[in-house]
Amino acid sequence: MTSSLPSIVPIWVVAIVGAVLVGTLSHTPASYGWLSIVLVVSVLLTFIVQLALPTKEGIVLRTATSIGGAAIVLAVATGVLVLIGA
Repeated sequence: MTSSLPSIVPIWVVAIVGAVLVGTLSHTPASYGWLSIVLVVSVLLTFIVQLALPTKEGIVLRTATSIGGAAIVLAVATGVLVLIGA
């Protein structure tokens, strides 16, 4: 099995960029709703990327790693927003 990082890291980057954008552009309690939208986009993008790959070997592990990493990124972003009082 080849390295799965090229299919996982872009999803994490999307989650990080989305969290930063939400944190900087939304200064209302609605920012928590926007973080959930970023998670939905990350999940959909994960499925698109995984199904577009030529090999289906390890698809469950790659999908779980992508979504889990995005969820952790967004959980940290939520904690940061709570701490700064956004």
